[in-house]
Amino acid sequence: MLFFVVEAAYRLAMLTVCLFEPEIPPNTGNIIRLCANTGSRLHLIRPLGFSLDQKAVRRSGLDYHDLAKITEFPNWKSYLQDQSQRKFAVSTRGTVCYNQVEYQPNDILVFGPETRGLPDDVRDSDAFESVIKIPMQPNNRSLNLSNSVAIVLYEAWRQLSFTGAQT
Repeated sequence: MLFFVVEAAYRLAMLTVCLFEPEIPPNTGNIIRLCANTGSRLHLIRPLGFSLDQKAVRRSGLDYHDLAKITEFPNWKSYLQDQSQRKFAVSTRGTVCYNQVEYQPNDILVFGPETRGLPDDVRDSDAFESVIKIPMQPNNRSLNLSNSVAIVLYEAWRQLSFTGAQT
């Protein structure tokens, strides 16, 4: 009986990372591993800049592909039709610091492609609760995608008391 209570709590606190058109295989591999270790879902919006079967994705994700909950979507429009949860865009152009958000179970954290970030029409759409940012030193372009996902995801999970984590 305890198993079902723990499992229900784990599902309740699950967060989702959404990568919009990711381009670099090792970043996605690292994020697969991160999602598996945090109990988060990973949503991938096509087109992808690689195949999930590529060696670079497999190497960085190691054997975590089977432990991660990965779903691919054909495009942003179909994604929005399928996902009604709260969404936060993460961008260097954000107006709210990532640690100022009060995250809730099932929130979706949306990150753009490595070389260009979220397109203006996606980032500025009404699909998001807000556009959040990670503070950086002035005159720097951005952080690595997998590092950015780790920073924001762990803050959201921390706020949810690391529900589902092994103690």
